[in-house]
Amino acid sequence: MIAEEDNVWVRVIATGTHTGEWNHFGVRFPPTGKKLKMEMVFYWRIVDGKLVEGGEVDDSLDFLKQRGAIDYTEKGKKLFPEEIE
Repeated sequence: MIAEEDNVWVRVIATGTHTGEWNHFGVRFPPTGKKLKMEMVFYWRIVDGKLVEGGEVDDSLDFLKQRGAIDYTEKGKKLFPEEIE
């Protein structure tokens, strides 16, 4: 966590096992039992003790890949062999 003046950034690494249905932008994925990891960075701006602005950046693409919801094309597998499990 980094806090400077009215800005706060928090980096989170969440891990767990996919045991329940997961809904991503209206697409439902059944449980896989796979162990997953997701990294996120949250940003907030706080003025007079109140949250006035905020957002999040995450690695949804990698998370979907871990779930088996997406995969590299054959060309992608050749270009990025180190990322193929």
